[in-house]
Amino acid sequence: MIRVKNRIVDVFLSRIGKRTPVFMLAFFLPFLTNGQAFIKENSKNEMILLVVMGMVFVVFIIVLGIAFYFLTILKLMLKDEKMDKANAEGVEYKPEPGIWQKLTGTEVPLEEEYTILLSHDYDGIKELDNHLPPWWKYLFYLGIIVAVVYAFLYHVSGTLPLQEEEYQIELVLAAQQAEIRKLEAGNSIDENNVEFSDAPEVIANGKEIYAGKCIACHATDGGGGVGPNLTDEYWIHGGSIKDIFKTIKIGVPQKGMISWQNQLTPSDIRDVASYLVTLKGTKPANPKEPQGELYEEK
Repeated sequence: MIRVKNRIVDVFLSRIGKRTPVFMLAFFLPFLTNGQAFIKENSKNEMILLVVMGMVFVVFIIVLGIAFYFLTILKLMLKDEKMDKANAEGVEYKPEPGIWQKLTGTEVPLEEEYTILLSHDYDGIKELDNHLPPWWKYLFYLGIIVAVVYAFLYHVSGTLPLQEEEYQIELVLAAQQAEIRKLEAGNSIDENNVEFSDAPEVIANGKEIYAGKCIACHATDGGGGVGPNLTDEYWIHGGSIKDIFKTIKIGVPQKGMISWQNQLTPSDIRDVASYLVTLKGTKPANPKEPQGELYEEK
């Protein structure tokens, strides 16, 4: 029994006692070395949560170590009991194979190969009846199970989509993501980065908005009325795409033109401004006299 106790102490010191402080130090070392910077970058609640998680982790390591320690004790006690029993019966003690040996298979010693020798003889070459390693057979059985489950889920029940269905699903997701990116890009447009676009959908949308909100002051064909003529080369507040965007966005309150930034999205304002650029040089039915300064495209 004294021998068992001494072996237990040796195992504890070599496997658990010396390693646990190292695990704990490795976990807390980043916080010890960078504690001040970490506290500055994180809130109090996050610090409390992190400390609690650290304590749970340490407790888990300790419990795992204790469990391993007692399992080692039990294993040693059982082994010594079997050794004593074998000695009492006068037989040689043969330890049971471990988990690794059970998975890889035990090799037959050279002097015992005759027990697995087959009757085949090919010009003096004889064959041994070596079995496949258990791990290989387990993987083979697992592959069969996975194949059956795969066939059932994909081809029988239809629970999971096939490649063609996955492709269609990905196309729908890609279209949705493209719309989101387009919306985000449209909302980021302002008078500093707006660019003219002659895309048919842009011009069509700008024309529709113009017809609904602008013809009362600028006429259907842009020739002007209460507001200035939008088809000539003279502009009161600038004739570039950025100037037109800014004018529509913030309005001209002193002249009676309201700000449209609360009613139109940035992309809508870009569409209207692009449409107005396309009106330059057209011939309205009843054009208003030029106002402002001559604008020349740079």
